[in-house]
Amino acid sequence: MACDTFAPDINGAARFAERLASGLVRHGHEVHIIAASTDSSHGSRIEMHDGSQMMVHRMRSHRVPQHKTLRWTQPIGLSSEIRRILRKVKPDALHIQSHLLMGRFAIQAAKGSGLRMIATNHVMPENLIKYSLLPKFTHKAAMRITWADAGRILRKMDALTTPTRRAAELLESAAGVTGVLAISCGIDASRFANETPTDNRNPRFLFLGRLDDEKRIHILLQAVAKLTEHPNVIVELVGDGGERDNLSRLATQLGIADRVIFTGHISDQDLPAAYERCTAFVMPSIAELQSIATMEAMASGRPVIAADAMALPHLVHDGDNGYLFPPDDADALADRLRRILNADQQELNRLSENSLHLIQSHDIERTIRIFENLYVGIRDESSTTDDNSPDYMEPIGKLNEAISSRLESWRHSAVEIGRRAEDMSQDALEKLNEVREEVSEQLSDFKDEIKEQISEAAKRIKRKRK
Repeated sequence: MACDTFAPDINGAARFAERLASGLVRHGHEVHIIAASTDSSHGSRIEMHDGSQMMVHRMRSHRVPQHKTLRWTQPIGLSSEIRRILRKVKPDALHIQSHLLMGRFAIQAAKGSGLRMIATNHVMPENLIKYSLLPKFTHKAAMRITWADAGRILRKMDALTTPTRRAAELLESAAGVTGVLAISCGIDASRFANETPTDNRNPRFLFLGRLDDEKRIHILLQAVAKLTEHPNVIVELVGDGGERDNLSRLATQLGIADRVIFTGHISDQDLPAAYERCTAFVMPSIAELQSIATMEAMASGRPVIAADAMALPHLVHDGDNGYLFPPDDADALADRLRRILNADQQELNRLSENSLHLIQSHDIERTIRIFENLYVGIRDESSTTDDNSPDYMEPIGKLNEAISSRLESWRHSAVEIGRRAEDMSQDALEKLNEVREEVSEQLSDFKDEIKEQISEAAKRIKRKRK
């Protein structure tokens, strides 16, 4: 798997690659990752990601000066290095996660090998163009060139995928490719299950992701500042990025700095709690090809308010599990926030339950099975996830009692399994600590015995010399 961005990077593409790789390892496959180094070190090593061990080949890279988190892989010698890895590993398939750099050089390295090649596109030029240092008047032309370049590279693939049908349509029209498969990034919804009801008495709106320009987080802050009748609203921003300082200044200018929490990056273990403590999740972004964070919020049983842009309407069904608003419209977003703030408990429960219902169509196990088939050349009408079925986009309203009961049973079971896993982990940790203490004591005793033996040996030597 060749990735321009991979864990510990925090973004949708890195998260997808990490969880897919981990799932493949759990299914018994040997997975190798080719990715940029995270610092000055490089080379091949075993790393633990999403609970699975895998070999990660880290290529030399340097931080992009104009971006807080992006790294640029050193292109000199990159093809040769990847070719060396491919010859040594002898993989059955090569799965690239973008056409930008790592994927481009991986394709070049695999040329003539007969290796089956699959690509998943997570890239929108709109997400990168601001950091290119190109003059603004050239941006439209640059995006056309970038899309054309994507088409030239991606047409070489044996299979081409992207997370949603809307993203597939965009890729086909903008890059001039055909036959793009819509395969959800998928999610293990049970990991985010909780039994805490959605509550608006102490309202907290959450954004989780990169704090970058295309996420339009400033629109969220502007909208919250308009909620003068709700002075107790808290905004929590989880993540980091190039707009962090600008957003902090904006919060001060808007007079809401005391109600905006910049949490920064959090661990995977802390993710579920971030969603559980919020009243609703807000995604104002204009350039989402899916949005894993939005899916995690849905799996947590939270309503979602999102911009009516790109693939977000595929997740947020207006009036069913949340609300859509016109992109970059702070007044409209403030109106949607008010709907959540003024909703009674029955309405909050309905929105939350519908989020849980919709996320069931994004099961990551289904995603993994589809890619397993693509890696061996199996592709048919079933090579898509359940969110592309005709009834997925049908209005929900209120779920019937049978479905509602099944969802409640699923949620309860998921929470119980999570608790048992935590207890088992704690027991294992305690047993490990006990073993460590026992081994430490044995080593201490062993050291004492060795010292005594050395001392006795030294005494015997002295006696002999006398």
